[in-house]
Amino acid sequence: MTQPKILLTRPWPQGAQSWLQARFDVTVHPGPGLDAAALSEALLAYDALGTAVNDKLSKDVFATPHPRAKLIANFGVGYEHIDVTAAKAAGLIVTNTPDVLTEATADIALMLMLMASRRAGEGERQVRAGHWKGWGAKALMGQSLQGKTLGLVGFGRIAQATARKAQRALDMRIAYYSRRRAAPEIEAETGARFVSSLDDLLAQSDVVSLHVPGGADTHHLIDAVRLTRMKTSAILINTARGPVVDEAALAQALLDRRIWAAGLDVYEHEPVVHPDLLGLDNAVLLPHLGSATVETREAMGMRAAENIALFFAGQPPRDAL
Repeated sequence: MTQPKILLTRPWPQGAQSWLQARFDVTVHPGPGLDAAALSEALLAYDALGTAVNDKLSKDVFATPHPRAKLIANFGVGYEHIDVTAAKAAGLIVTNTPDVLTEATADIALMLMLMASRRAGEGERQVRAGHWKGWGAKALMGQSLQGKTLGLVGFGRIAQATARKAQRALDMRIAYYSRRRAAPEIEAETGARFVSSLDDLLAQSDVVSLHVPGGADTHHLIDAVRLTRMKTSAILINTARGPVVDEAALAQALLDRRIWAAGLDVYEHEPVVHPDLLGLDNAVLLPHLGSATVETREAMGMRAAENIALFFAGQPPRDAL
């Protein structure tokens, strides 16, 4: 029997990729992804596509008549880059890879908090540039996070993991805002206190960490007005989705010292970073490292691969959206 044809739009971690190649006819595009025209063509030539965040699968892509493909297996938990409604209308199932990147992304959130609060990026740049003049009693003084309030915007798995790490490692107080209040046992386990208003959370938090999905409902959730609600000593952390933050407004707030610092791992127009952020010492900028551990990326690949295998075995994929 002919094996289903699978296209991976970029190389996957070797373990997951080899597992797929042992079971299917797999073509691996060298990356960094495919444009809309190539994605439309791929829908006609393959039985399934393994995609990632920088493949923009819009409504127009799924307008391709009579697609051969019946499955989009996304390598990643977020799927704002996929028009899921259009995919379903075209007869395709879309899957993602939830759960497996929780701890790794929470680690990055904590790292950004520490880097921003202790001016680590600024200090490392001084050393590398040869500008460091040695220890000074007032040099590069940052802020301690001990006993400070961490305000989490959104309270899903990654936010809860961030809360646990911040409380246990740094003795931070935890508050959160979410459209739905968490179960009492989750609040007890994470030590988190519910705040019913986003503006109230921003006003009382020393660190604000974003953990909401992308999309129209959260586009520029943190804008120029919301930034004025924050303390001048506050730090903004974004490991969620780039468009949640108005980057131009954030850059201006950092330049004017209306907030202390920001730590970003995601950007509105990746891989382009707003140019006004690039020259700011109080902006810590990482290249979307949230899930970038060997263990996590392999687990993501295997989760996506298993979704493909289940589908072609005639079973419901584990993570169908």
